[in-house]
Amino acid sequence: MTIERLENGQRFCRVLRYNGTVYVAGLTADDLSGDTTSQTKQILAKIDALLAKAGSDKSKLLSAQIWLRDIADFEMMNTAWDAWIDRSAMPVRATVEARLAGDQYRVEIMVTAAVG
Repeated sequence: MTIERLENGQRFCRVLRYNGTVYVAGLTADDLSGDTTSQTKQILAKIDALLAKAGSDKSKLLSAQIWLRDIADFEMMNTAWDAWIDRSAMPVRATVEARLAGDQYRVEIMVTAAVG
């Protein structure tokens, strides 16, 4: 089986496809001036685009890992997540509090999805 690196960067690959599965790296928002809901919406839009590039979509999500700078922002993140997620195809998910790359980062999300 061939590993297809669709967005290979200097430090890591943003999205790759292997054996019928898409792996999306941990993503953060580009505009860090917004709150957790705003940053989550930006990240979910990036996920949509990367999944599409790999031949998948959110209805095929298998798992999601979410890191929050402050777990008190859990409901703010869920506001964006709940509006975005396909309720008929929920992935397994874990959400934890973690120190992120900088104080302005409120959330980071990584997903895996099936292809086809």
